[in-house]
Amino acid sequence: MIVFDLKCLDGGEVFEGWFSSGADFDEQTERGLLQCPYCGSAKVEKAPMAPLVGRSDGPRSDVKGMMAELAALQTKMLSNSEWVGDKLPEQARAMHLGEIEPRAVHGKATAEETKSLIEEGCRFSLSRFRWCRPAK
Repeated sequence: MIVFDLKCLDGGEVFEGWFSSGADFDEQTERGLLQCPYCGSAKVEKAPMAPLVGRSDGPRSDVKGMMAELAALQTKMLSNSEWVGDKLPEQARAMHLGEIEPRAVHGKATAEETKSLIEEGCRFSLSRFRWCRPAK
């Protein structure tokens, strides 16, 4: 695993991206798969960053272990929530307006949809992680 600091060219935000290799970053960039988690812009590039130097008393961190812990946390967090996919904004709005019974849901929303929900006063939790769709 390699961690790059990435910068949004539209908004200027800096955030981390984790990749299996430098070539993986290049491939995802070429395919247009990278997006700013703040505004959704695909105009993302590597930001200047300081090198990570290993410590003399052993490895700095166990990346594979941390990723496994993150996956387990995701599973636990989403175990009592319903995947609604692209219908997330519609479902959140309907719950906010009292049209349907409130319940725990998760899914996908574009930056524009997210901004609209915020402006309408919908209460929800925004995650900076790109969660994986649960296995069926």
